[in-house]
Amino acid sequence: MRDATPNFQDALVLTGGGTGGHYFPAIALAEGARARWSDRLITFVGAQRGIEARELPATTWPHLLLDVEGFLGRSPLRAARSTWKLGRAVFRLKALWRRERPWAVIGTGGYGAAPALLAARSLGIPFFLHESNAAPGALVKLVAPKARRVWCGMEAVRPLLPGADCRVVGTPVRGAFLRTFRPVAELAPPFRVLVLGGSGGARALNEALLELASALLERQPDWEILHQTGPAELERLKARPRHPRHALVPFIARMDEAMEAASLVVGRSGASTCAELKAAGRGGLLIPLPTSANDHQRRNALALAAEGRALVLEQGPEFIPRLEAALLPLLEDPLARQSLSSEPESNRAVQLCLDDLGACLG
Repeated sequence: MRDATPNFQDALVLTGGGTGGHYFPAIALAEGARARWSDRLITFVGAQRGIEARELPATTWPHLLLDVEGFLGRSPLRAARSTWKLGRAVFRLKALWRRERPWAVIGTGGYGAAPALLAARSLGIPFFLHESNAAPGALVKLVAPKARRVWCGMEAVRPLLPGADCRVVGTPVRGAFLRTFRPVAELAPPFRVLVLGGSGGARALNEALLELASALLERQPDWEILHQTGPAELERLKARPRHPRHALVPFIARMDEAMEAASLVVGRSGASTCAELKAAGRGGLLIPLPTSANDHQRRNALALAAEGRALVLEQGPEFIPRLEAALLPLLEDPLARQSLSSEPESNRAVQLCLDDLGACLG
């Protein structure tokens, strides 16, 4: 973590994190902005926990990480502590930005974006939002009416943000996904199942795969599993017995390469995962996180299923046998899994967002 406070004068500030679903769209927008405005300083603001705290220090992006916490599911005492930390972080940013005023702020959601968005709103700094999910988060609902624009990943978001100036653009994907992907039909054995529980992992999904994988791989000798567990979950699971063709990794940095090598993706249905599946032309068996805010993961998964790009399996009673029953036909029948792997969808979200930002600010 960097000790030095970055320069914010005339900078484009990106803020969003906690999970990959908020962090990766911010990275995609920053990559696009750097290519478009090479002389413009681009700086990140996030939280001292979550994916941005792990990833940003290893990059060249100037960044400031603040001591803030989420509110969802907290006890009254912890919620009060979170409120105090948020107020302190906003006060610090306002003091910095009165001296070094940013050009604009783009927020992609998550509790780590709250200080920058609230400070920008208070100081009259132009700010923009991107809401990837089918249901907007609490922070986006709070600040959307004062945003210059709210860029929506899906049409379903627009009616849920009355009073906001919304534009549907899709969900930004990193530059590595803006290329041609090898079709699933061209992949040869060993075929690969890519298991994604999100950047932080998913315990229920991890446990189910550990229980099922050995028997599945014994029955399917042409298959292997690459399983992103999340860093904390890997420590818990790495000593557990598993099949030799079942690889556990904490995090996958080159997700475009992992998806291209996969014949089937199994995982949660965060907005970034859904957008990357579409960009890579890969089909998914999606298990929405049942506790996601406003049930947005279920809405994301159903939207992808409506396009014929995914099957949706709800977590709940008898989850493990239902997961096995859903996986087997996809492993055994190439046509069944290829039917989910539609043509890759060209993703223009970064271009549309930055075109709009440029037009708004001149």
